[in-house]
Amino acid sequence: MQIWPAIDIRGGRVVRLRQGDYQREQVFGENPAEAATRFVERGAQQLHLVDLDGAREGHIANWDSIEAILRSVDVPCQLGGGIRELASMERLFELGIARIVIGTRAVADEAWFRDVCQHFPHKVVLGIDARDGMVATHGWLDTSSTRATDLAARLEDLPLAAVVFTDIAQDGMLTGPNFPSIEAMLSAVKQPLIASGGVARREDVSQLAALGVAGCIVGRALYEGNLTLEEALAAAH
Repeated sequence: MQIWPAIDIRGGRVVRLRQGDYQREQVFGENPAEAATRFVERGAQQLHLVDLDGAREGHIANWDSIEAILRSVDVPCQLGGGIRELASMERLFELGIARIVIGTRAVADEAWFRDVCQHFPHKVVLGIDARDGMVATHGWLDTSSTRATDLAARLEDLPLAAVVFTDIAQDGMLTGPNFPSIEAMLSAVKQPLIASGGVARREDVSQLAALGVAGCIVGRALYEGNLTLEEALAAAH
């Protein structure tokens, strides 16, 4: 199982939100590129980047920070948050992003999302963020009428790189993942599943690995010291 350390960017800084609430922000660093470098030096083999401003505004907002990270590290990086235009995707791939994560527009415009996946086969990750089992969009500010597992099943025929599934209630809370919802999502998808939200301890990582998920995104636990990257990597194996 892969470990994806998370670097969430807002206003050019490294932050974490609790349950996606922009009013519950904690700053963990002023330089995202330095955070990326530290993770790679400690053994990270891939990084999960999120443009929080972009997720809310509907377009990528932290270009400088993203470019600085890509110049600083030589591991695959995937980016989500506000990626809703083909031109932005092309620029990101030119800069060196390995994979892009699309959530909101996949729900709002399924035909467009299907075209994008065919245009960039195995470079697009479907981001499914769920609140009480329903898909949330626009930086988690809105909740749709689409059930998360239904969306995953409906798009399982696409040449996706992976599916990232986040349970919003657990995200940033250090209370452990929602294992039942992750198991339900595993049953709904054929593509590799990356679990996100709530990882707090080495045992959480071990349990996710035992379930058979392809990857695990870890954020606040790494920044607050509840879990070291070395412990997470060991548990993943």
